[in-house]
Amino acid sequence: MAIPHANPGDVIDIRPLGAALATSKTSTLLKSKNIEVVRLVMTAGKEIAEHKAPGEITVHCLEGKVAFTALGQTHELTAGQMLYLNAGEPHAVRCIDDASCLLTILLKA
Repeated sequence: MAIPHANPGDVIDIRPLGAALATSKTSTLLKSKNIEVVRLVMTAGKEIAEHKAPGEITVHCLEGKVAFTALGQTHELTAGQMLYLNAGEPHAVRCIDDASCLLTILLKA
């Protein structure tokens, strides 16, 4: 069964989840041949080990706090802050406070 994603012209709600954060899961909001947008939901203490994305990425913190490590530095992102990385740049994420982030990946066409 195919996972439903947004279609061109659909409105996508990316407001903070608030009280629903604790019961929400990471979900892909849209995916095309050129772009993928994911709402990444993490609970405090969760870590995503170092990995690489296939394309350029942005990570926009919608709520909570995450520690994002790349390029030899760790940055704590809080609501309203965004970080950009080139394609293939190794990075890791650690959740400090329950958080949701908007991850955008530019895929190779």
